[in-house]
Amino acid sequence: MFEKLKQLKDLRSQAKTMQSMLAQEKITVDEHGIKITMNGNMEIIELIIAPDVAPERIAGYVKDSTNEIIKKTQKVMAQKMQEMGGLGDLGDLLKK
Repeated sequence: MFEKLKQLKDLRSQAKTMQSMLAQEKITVDEHGIKITMNGNMEIIELIIAPDVAPERIAGYVKDSTNEIIKKTQKVMAQKMQEMGGLGDLGDLLKK
């Protein structure tokens, strides 16, 4: 039982390290005068709207750009996690 608790503690530590590394990643989408930058924790860290974007188009463009950056960030994060060894022991533990 203590071995399982130690494994969980080690996995938690690995997950925090991975999360910290992923948080440093920055992904940017720049379309239709809307520039959004998101970090690996899926937090928008920058949103710039060009002054020449028509006011009636801003909401639609922001929505489209936000959806695009979420997809792009998820792909990048999945690739980075795979490069770091995926879920490793956590994946094995979750299967049990």
